[in-house]
Amino acid sequence: MRYFIEFSYNGKAYHGWQNQPNAISVQQVLEEALSKMLRTKITVMGAGRTDAGVHASEMFAHFDIADEFDVESIVFKLNCYLPKDIAIKDIFQVNVNAHARFNAKSRTYNYRIANKKNPFSSDFAYHIYFDLDIKKMNEACGILLQYKDFQCFSKSNTDVKTYHCEIKEANWKSEKDELIFTITADRFLRNMVRAIVGTMIEIGLGKIEANQLHQIIESKNRSEAGYSVPANGLYLTKIVYPDTLKLTT
Repeated sequence: MRYFIEFSYNGKAYHGWQNQPNAISVQQVLEEALSKMLRTKITVMGAGRTDAGVHASEMFAHFDIADEFDVESIVFKLNCYLPKDIAIKDIFQVNVNAHARFNAKSRTYNYRIANKKNPFSSDFAYHIYFDLDIKKMNEACGILLQYKDFQCFSKSNTDVKTYHCEIKEANWKSEKDELIFTITADRFLRNMVRAIVGTMIEIGLGKIEANQLHQIIESKNRSEAGYSVPANGLYLTKIVYPDTLKLTT
């Protein structure tokens, strides 16, 4: 039987989602907890990778198990056992061929920029104390939607077959003392969101004009785009799947 697990995590203490030989990952901690609670070795496949320090308010993974179990009880026990920076929301059975990564229709990320000093957000937002022109940054968002190939925002030497992504939404909005960037796409390249945000900041600061984004994207050259912003302001916030994945009881 195959199950999806829905959870969230504060990525500060972890070297990203994926298992690594010499560093602690969210995947490792989750697999060890599931294996202990279910009394069998569990391997999970995540909906995607998040880099070191990136957070997820909504993340999914799937795992296989031969025997049925009491879902409500296991969710409770997992939340008691897991460290405080990982929280389980739900576990539910899906079709045996359902895949947390490949069946995802879209993913949404937020990036938070704090424009005033706040000791309570220093670990969870990128602090910039200069005024950013949100109108120009949103103008640049409109340009993003005109393209499919985002090689210029991809981490160099990445082993991918295509740099094509379908961006469905991109916008900036102001909330209290923060600027929030929201971007939704069918897939993302490694470091893509952080590179986009770094480029947007340069536009917001007036270092480059919004319409220069055309040349940056068409160059397909990472060095033409802006810097990669810190990981602590980035959140995976939503993953959408087809309704048909979940088994009804």
